[in-house]
Amino acid sequence: MSPQRAPARPTGAVVSLADPPQVVPPRLVFADRRDAGRRLARVLRRRPIGPAVVLAIPRGGVPVAAEVADALGMPLDVAIVRKVGAPQNPEYAIGAIAEGGVRIVGDETVRALGLTAESARRALSKAESELRERTRELRGELAPIDLRGRAAIEAARRRGAARVILAVPVAAPSSVRALAGVADEVVCLEEPSDLWAVGYWYEDFRAPDPATIGRLLRRFGSPRPGHEQDVRGEEAVEIAAGSVLLSGRLGLPAEARSVVAFAHGSGSSRLSPRNLAVARALEDAGHATLLFDLLSDAEAADRRNVFDIELLAERLLAAVAWLSAHERTAGLPLALFGASTGAAAALTAAAALGEGVCAVVSRGGRPDLAIGLEDVRAPTLLIVGGADTEVLELNRRAFERLRCRRELIVVPGATHLFEEQGALESVTASTIDWLERHALGRRV
Repeated sequence: MSPQRAPARPTGAVVSLADPPQVVPPRLVFADRRDAGRRLARVLRRRPIGPAVVLAIPRGGVPVAAEVADALGMPLDVAIVRKVGAPQNPEYAIGAIAEGGVRIVGDETVRALGLTAESARRALSKAESELRERTRELRGELAPIDLRGRAAIEAARRRGAARVILAVPVAAPSSVRALAGVADEVVCLEEPSDLWAVGYWYEDFRAPDPATIGRLLRRFGSPRPGHEQDVRGEEAVEIAAGSVLLSGRLGLPAEARSVVAFAHGSGSSRLSPRNLAVARALEDAGHATLLFDLLSDAEAADRRNVFDIELLAERLLAAVAWLSAHERTAGLPLALFGASTGAAAALTAAAALGEGVCAVVSRGGRPDLAIGLEDVRAPTLLIVGGADTEVLELNRRAFERLRCRRELIVVPGATHLFEEQGALESVTASTIDWLERHALGRRV
């Protein structure tokens, strides 16, 4: 593929986080793809990215991107790309294609191989057929997320991406330099001078099977129009909190029986795929939901604000006041759902609101950080992963301090992110049951 065929873009910034390159690594850098994704997320979390979508190149890129999407609270999608193989040697690439009509062919390579226009056309047609099949296999009933790559980067731009950040765990320095002229920014953790092979840098480099990819996309993706239940309505909202306007998403079933305000944690946002999955399940069960950003983009860039429980609780109280004035949610029983440090904010707000809150649910939360934990009167459910040992111990201590009706549920084998099969579904089922028992039938 000829670099000259890439779309003309201004040279992007390159952020290299690698140690001085070595010919042979002294150790394997990444345990597996998920480990690589978590390390990328730690770096990207420190950057003021703002609202975004995480795109993965299947298959191996999906588990990496899923960790980034989950940590940053962003939706996950795939950029499906297929190589255009030479007719006489399909393993030799003469170009690439991607969704959205992206076609990149190395004209110099075609000429050097002596290919006719007809043979090049047939190679493109074969790749297009493979692309359609791969798209059906991976997406199923999921639609591409509207983003308003070189094939993947160009595909992202054609789908509406205003800015493209290419983030990879490991790459050759020459590849990083070349891609810096296509993407707006390149973030690379390791740049060995002799790459050998990407898999050499992983202890476990197994690629996920299509079923795993489909599960991740269903969890974090966007359904095709018409496949969501008709009873659910979604409304983009803005909530005034002092001088700050906070963006939010109000989910309104046809006849809401209660309203649940979500408090995100660890710098996450209204786009948190896990909280969004729980919210949609609650809406299907007849509960209105409000997911909103507790921090502005500028505030979220300062990690100290993520642990400012008083500030987060103030923002949540502003959202509660907004709900009490909204024509569709005023008078509904109010519940609070918190994750990570957002759980501490939810319990702090519940202590301030007293009988104004019917129920509180904490998912993998930090209730130990709540202000006035002993003053909480609302029935409180703490849900923790059994394999999240440190957080589990903190929840047990907080559980002993609570003076309200309370319950601690441990999801066997689940880690902090509840990414194991069935773990998030267990969270959802327990949450709905708690609301049925403590929130419904009450008016505040």
